[in-house]
Order: sequence, then structure tokens, then C-alpha cells
Amino acid sequence: MIRLRLYRVLLGTMGIAFFLFGAAMMAAFFLYQRPNSVPLIPTGPVGHYFVAFTGCAMLAWSGGLVGAAREPRSSRSIGTMTAFVLILMSIVRMVAWIIGDYYSWLGDLPRTEATGLLLTALALIWLRPTVAESLLPGAASSQEGG
Repeated sequence: MIRLRLYRVLLGTMGIAFFLFGAAMMAAFFLYQRPNSVPLIPTGPVGHYFVAFTGCAMLAWSGGLVGAAREPRSSRSIGTMTAFVLILMSIVRMVAWIIGDYYSWLGDLPRTEATGLLLTALALIWLRPTVAESLLPGAASSQEGG
């Protein structure tokens, strides 16, 4: 099934990307803690604390996405919840863009990010295995060619 294969590739790619972003956020936190360091992310100590917290959450989320990519039929809720969170993230970006306070710093980036997040959420919803596919015994090995 090409749809299931695309779903697995999407989840796996997102899992790897979330792992890399999470690791980068953790690294930014630790690099900021050095004496006389220049922050990689333009925020103070409290902001870097939340950056590190976000990095930890992204590392955990990446594990769930990679696990769901390995067995998507038994992990449908991970893809669904990821789509829900991506929609929420796009709403936050659109509100930040509409308010205008972030425009001088980010320009049209929030609008572009919101578009990408919504398209990814749509792909997750569209490609997700159906309940019937999830209930088929041994469907993963027979439909994927081995």
C-alpha cells in the first residue's frame, strides 16, 4: 500500500527532524551556560530554560514518531495527536503574525511556517491508516510485500 508507506516515511522523517531540533535546543541551552557566551537564541536565562524543556519534549516526541513509523497500524493516535498539535502550532504562528509584534523580527516567517505545518497535518490525516486496516491481523506484512 503506497499510502501506508508514505505515512510511515512522513512519520519517520518527522521523528528524525524532531530529534535533531530537540538536540539542537538542548545544545543551545548548554552552550548558553558557558561563561561569557553569546546566546544562539535571542532570549535570556529563563527563555533558555524553556528552550531546554522544549528540546526534551521534542526528543520524547521523536521517539513516539519513530515508533509509530515502525508500526503505524497500532499507533494511529500518535499521528492523529501530532496533526492536532501541528494545527495548534500553526494557529499560534498566525496569531503572532496577525498581532504584528513579531513582524519586525520574523517578517512573514510565521505565515510560511503555518502553511507548512497545516500541509503536514493534512498529510498526516489523509495518509493515516483506517480503523479497518488497523484491525486486520497480519496486515502489515502481507500488504507491504514481506
